[in-house]
Amino acid sequence: MKTKDKMLLGIVTIFFVLLFVWIGFPNKNSTPQNVYQVYLDGEKLGLIQDEDELLNLINEEQQDIKDTYKVDQVYPPNGFNILEYVTYNENITSANDVYEKIKEKSDFTIQGYLVTITQPASENEEEKVTQIQILDDDIYYEAEHNFITTFVDEQDYQAYIHNTQEEITDVGSFINHMEFEETVTIKKAYISVHDKIFTDADELTQYLLYGTTEPTQSYIVQKGDTLASIAEASKLNVRELLIANPKYRGENAVLAIGDTLSNGIINPILTLYQEVRITEDVEQAFTKTTVVDYNMSRGSSKVTQAGVTGLERITQEVRIINGERGQEANVISSVTIRNAVEEITSVGPSYSYNIGSAHGNYIDTGMNWSWPTLTPYIITTDYEWRWGSFHNALDISGTGFGSPIYAAQDGTVVATYSSCANIGWYGSMCGMSYGNYIVVQHANNFYTLYSHVKSDLLVSVGNHVSKGQQIAYMGSSGSSTGAHLHFGFSQGDPLHGGKWYSPWSLYR
Repeated sequence: MKTKDKMLLGIVTIFFVLLFVWIGFPNKNSTPQNVYQVYLDGEKLGLIQDEDELLNLINEEQQDIKDTYKVDQVYPPNGFNILEYVTYNENITSANDVYEKIKEKSDFTIQGYLVTITQPASENEEEKVTQIQILDDDIYYEAEHNFITTFVDEQDYQAYIHNTQEEITDVGSFINHMEFEETVTIKKAYISVHDKIFTDADELTQYLLYGTTEPTQSYIVQKGDTLASIAEASKLNVRELLIANPKYRGENAVLAIGDTLSNGIINPILTLYQEVRITEDVEQAFTKTTVVDYNMSRGSSKVTQAGVTGLERITQEVRIINGERGQEANVISSVTIRNAVEEITSVGPSYSYNIGSAHGNYIDTGMNWSWPTLTPYIITTDYEWRWGSFHNALDISGTGFGSPIYAAQDGTVVATYSSCANIGWYGSMCGMSYGNYIVVQHANNFYTLYSHVKSDLLVSVGNHVSKGQQIAYMGSSGSSTGAHLHFGFSQGDPLHGGKWYSPWSLYR
């Protein structure tokens, strides 16, 4: 390479080096400055010179939020971040421009509390998490107290939490344990004003009970109304109506014309479990029998011995879930107060009975029936409305898992199912939710259903059974929360369109 070319190459190289140095580094008159890079959900919104100026601008411009929630400070949105660093970059954005970008992209926050309610996973349901935003933690604690005392008498609750309950001396109840199924955590948080923020304990109580803040179904009391008539019209039982209206403390509460009652179906966010020891006097059904008296005129009849229900003072342990007694009752002790007296009807020769005279939910069968379980027993759910659907049978418990189940009348077994596990869970559809069951057909097209029994049935389809014959063992199969017998009675096959009647028709 010629000397002249080498000189030219060197000059060009030096030029570019000086140019790079001049562009890449500040000159001796440049001054570094502290600036703040603003981010929202990871996106850069601009460089500002003063962090406090932006934060003060947000607070001052959001007076409506402060007025609405009665707070003194409004904060940037969740996802807001700001980092300080030193730069020579003179491309600075005004705090007002950044504020306008934030306002367009997201919602501002206030300081409050985040309540997280976690329902644990079960055999048939996944874990469920509900989050609630509240302005003050006292709002939650007051609403939780209101929730509890919807299902538990205030005096009983106070005695429980202060350990001042009196032992049962006659009849009454004693709360052994009380807890929520869910785990509840409360922590301070910056909460978005875009989301629902509870500022009132009564509104939060409604949400915890009904799962909504929308107005609930209500009823205005009319002349002649009773709690029983309102409950029936609302497809609730009286206990459920009382739960929704805790100011009324008993089935015989006096109603005033114009009173407004909540008569919607609750859908609680929380699940309150109580383990309760109860001593109560429980009536036991009497049996009926018919005898022929040849001294009576042909076709005549009369009750020659009046039936009297028995009375047992039963001490039991039960689980109560959001005010509803569980399906299983664990009997600890029982004392007979009054023995049941069988009703005897004497009839003349060739007596014929008018079969199937129905009125309301009852039908006179003209036959004598025996009780399908051991005694004493507890009716955990009657023939009644239960949270919007009709429970068309008696749930009989208290005699224990594996205790005998008897045929209530002579008949023929027409249907069975025995493929379910002996212990099911609420919501199981095994055996059409009945679990293991037996259907017996009786005279005059009457049927009885025995369900939730154990799988080791003692009869098969086609077998003839006698009144009082053991046919199964009490279980908890299918959709069940504890050992009990679901005992149904119908005219016509219950699995193929038969009409259900109250099983009390057979004993009262």
